[in-house]
Formats: sequence, structure tokens, C-alpha cells
Amino acid sequence: MTISQSLADILARIEAARKAAIKPAPSTRLVAVSKTVPAESIREALAAGQRLFGENRVQEAQAKFPALKSEFPDLELHLIGPLQTNKVKDAMALFDVIQTLDRVKLADAFAVERERSGRCPRLFLQVNTGEEPQKAGVLPRDTAALIAYARKLELPLDGLMCIPPAEDDAAPHFAFLAKLARDHGLVKLSMGMSGDFELAVRFGATHVRVGTAIFGARKAGEDQVITT
Repeated sequence: MTISQSLADILARIEAARKAAIKPAPSTRLVAVSKTVPAESIREALAAGQRLFGENRVQEAQAKFPALKSEFPDLELHLIGPLQTNKVKDAMALFDVIQTLDRVKLADAFAVERERSGRCPRLFLQVNTGEEPQKAGVLPRDTAALIAYARKLELPLDGLMCIPPAEDDAAPHFAFLAKLARDHGLVKLSMGMSGDFELAVRFGATHVRVGTAIFGARKAGEDQVITT
């Protein structure tokens, strides 16, 4: 299928999953993950009406999106990969949403840069629901404290994000994240990727992150961090 056809198919599947859900989110938005995707393919998705995109790395996004954002002012760009504190200034200047707040040091860096620039993207807190040592995200037992800290700093915390372990049934992870969000009064949930976004929708996802189902499989040797 073309990119346009893939987008239409995924949006239809999202809507079908919403209709099947007991308590769907008020809306579920598709974040097209464009990591390693060339600008011409992103432009094709834009021509089809897609406006939300997700990138893993600040440097790659800087090479592709400033011109596209200038051309398409309603384009919304999400950072969905781990963020180093030395990249905070660049990330906050480019991204509209950062989904990977996961530690106090990063929250402090956001607060400092907000005071300097007067701008702060909306934030999601990434929760490492599987407690995987190789994966970014705050541990579940530390989540409440980090939420409280972000709120103390008056950061614009919108919701929670997770990437379940690849070998696990994703349903318990999605259910856990949804409960955690409810318990802390957060309304947005970024969860679900190409293989499980319909399940995530049924658990109340407000954002699903889909890459390969839109743009096709990545070439051998490309970074395979699981975020799409």
C-alpha cells in the first residue's frame, strides 16, 4: 500500500477499536513515527492529511522538520526517544511535545530552559512498566514522586507513556498505565505501536505511535529501538 493508503487503513482500525472499547478515550490521535524516514516520505504523509509525527533523536529531527514545520504550521512534532540533558535546549526549541520525561535531572533541565526561553513543550512521563534495565523510563514505584516533582516545578505534564516488553502480553501494561494516569489525574496516554495499537486503543490510549505500518520496514542495520 502507499503511505496514504496505509494511513487511511490505520485510522479506520483505530476507529473500529474505539467503537469496540468499553471506555475509549474521547479521541485517539495517530503519531506517525518517522525515525529514519526521508523527508519526501514525510511529505507524502503530510499531503494525505497526517499532522502528528514522532522522532527518536533530536539531531535527526533537526535535519528534517524545521522546513516542514515552516511549510505546514499545524504540524505537531513529538519526541519519543530518550533525551540527554545536553540536548534539552535543542529539543525544547523544536518539539511541540516531549514524551520521555523520566528523571528528576531532566525535569530540572526543562525548568531551567523554560526560564531561559519562556517556552516549554507539553510533557509526558515515560514509565518503564516492565522494569527493563536497558530501557528508559521511570520505574513504577518512583512514578508518583516524579509526577509530584514535575508539578512542583509547574511543568506542563499532560500524560504518561510506556513501551511494554516485546515478549510480554501488552494488555496488563496498558491497563496499569491507564490506572496510574487516573490515580494521578492525567488524561493522556501514549501507548501502542504498529503491532498492538488497536489493543492500546481499547485500553484508552489517546495517542498511538505507529511507524512501520505506515512507512514500511526499516532497512537492515538501522536502529531498532522499539518505539513504533
